[in-house]
Amino acid sequence: MKIRNRLNPSNPCFSFEFFPPKTDEGVANLLKTLEDLAPLEPGFVSVTYGAGGSTRDRTLELVTRIKAETGIEAMAHLTCVGHTRQELRELLQRLADAKMDNVLILRGDPPQGQKSFVTAEGGFTYATELVRFIREEDFNFCLGGACYPEGHVETASRDDDLRHLKAKVDAGLDFVVTQLFFDNAFYFDFVERARRAGINVPIVPGIMPITNFEQVQRFTRMCGATVPMRLGLQLERVKDQPDAVVQLGVAHATVQCMELLSRGVPGIHFYTLNKSPATRMIVSALRART
Repeated sequence: MKIRNRLNPSNPCFSFEFFPPKTDEGVANLLKTLEDLAPLEPGFVSVTYGAGGSTRDRTLELVTRIKAETGIEAMAHLTCVGHTRQELRELLQRLADAKMDNVLILRGDPPQGQKSFVTAEGGFTYATELVRFIREEDFNFCLGGACYPEGHVETASRDDDLRHLKAKVDAGLDFVVTQLFFDNAFYFDFVERARRAGINVPIVPGIMPITNFEQVQRFTRMCGATVPMRLGLQLERVKDQPDAVVQLGVAHATVQCMELLSRGVPGIHFYTLNKSPATRMIVSALRART
């Protein structure tokens, strides 16, 4: 099923993002995590693509197994990093042959140890180019993309970032998922600006429950997300109490999601970091209120 058909404000879906484990044991644990999440009726799950395409085969294997073995709709991430057009064509054909319906298109992060993005010879520099290529090649995928409520860290301004998003959508995206954020005001302002710019595809908010103090500090430095001052002070007070950090993170994310749902979002996408307990608590609380 194409994800665009699951994104409906009158019946919003919950979805979950995972990264490919490095070992067979990790894959087994991930499939067990999906079993735990199944009662929550995920709209879909997505599987990331490691920096530099380092998890390419594992990503393709996982999305195929998830859809076949669990019945949950799965979406593979696909990046431009390190791939020629022909390699990307072959990867897309593998996904099509496996009966996958959905792909999330990203420029991608540089390989480890490389500070800036380098275009592969015969490849693409921007996600927009890859989206356009897929449409020109007539692959019948539902295509998602990324967007950044607080602006991409490499973009000069939020207006420039919005113009880049408009180009991606015009090239053929069906929906977009936001970078994580902790203050809903950024999301609502972003949606308003996007609609004024003529971006009319569903904009799915991306939520990451805080479960580790050091981890959230690292992530926010990487992606430029803002932690509200009050939340930051609360985290600082309990940073040496792991259980208290999780409780605070779950409570904050639940309140975020309740407001987002009350204002008509088409779905909520959870960045799980391959751990289900916090996300299960949040979604269970949200479903109990509907």
